[in-house]
Amino acid sequence: MKTGDPASAAAELHWFKSSYSAGNGGDCVEVADAGTAVLVRDSKRPGNAFLTVDAVQWAAFVRMAARG
Repeated sequence: MKTGDPASAAAELHWFKSSYSAGNGGDCVEVADAGTAVLVRDSKRPGNAFLTVDAVQWAAFVRMAARG
């Protein structure tokens, strides 16, 4: 995992929030599919840095989180 520069092409990606974020005022993390990676950012501060997670690692995280 690494952080990214918000001034990069990430601004052109389609970012989306979890459907669970609607119940708490809409403030949550957002994710964007960047092909071989998933980008994660704070929805309240979209101009700040984001995390870059390998797509395989992200899939493993989602599978684990779905079990909980």
